[in-house]
Amino acid sequence: MTLKCYVLLAVLLLTGCSGLPVANSPLPESGDSSANQAYVVSHGWHTGIIVPAKRMEIYLPQLTERFSGGQWYEIGWGDKGFYQAQEVTTGLTLQAMFWSSGAVMHVVSVPTDPERYFSESDILNIELTDNQLNSLMAFIADSFERDEQGKIIRLKRGIYGNSEFYDAVGRYSIFNTCNNWTAKGLESAGMDISARFKMTADSVMDYLNAYQTEYLKSHAVPTICIAR
Repeated sequence: MTLKCYVLLAVLLLTGCSGLPVANSPLPESGDSSANQAYVVSHGWHTGIIVPAKRMEIYLPQLTERFSGGQWYEIGWGDKGFYQAQEVTTGLTLQAMFWSSGAVMHVVSVPTDPERYFSESDILNIELTDNQLNSLMAFIADSFERDEQGKIIRLKRGIYGNSEFYDAVGRYSIFNTCNNWTAKGLESAGMDISARFKMTADSVMDYLNAYQTEYLKSHAVPTICIAR
């Protein structure tokens, strides 16, 4: 087999694994304009989604067995070897990009205001209707792998704060990164974002900055001019 064939085979294998988890179709709006806060946080190379704890526990009640008292959860998806490593090496990086052993979810209980808790990171808030938030929650819940009893699978303690790793659906690759996963979450919430091209944290945050600018423009209070 020629080098060209090997490269083509590798690309086909990687793209074949890049579909999971799959973004949800956004729930249709019901006319309810209730506003809910969620956040996206960038830690430089990795992004995570921050959602209200009580709402997330409706979809993942097992989280209450591990966490209690937190107001929010930061949740991220990533490579099983790279994400859980105590020390990141070139070998782990290459393995994650080209022959990942699987994926994990990282769940952090956030006890206070997310912007204060992640003051050293780039964090943006997003405003969602009930249906948008529910669709996002369903996508996050579907990203967790289950055992034969349908329960999410705890692995080990997380990397900072009060956190835990769980087994996840899918396989990490250069075509399916943690940032693609975040973009799929935003797509599930009804945002007009193409997850395929959001492989870096900066690309996700740039989209959200532009989204917020357009949102503020569309919700601006009109200036009323009074003739004298």
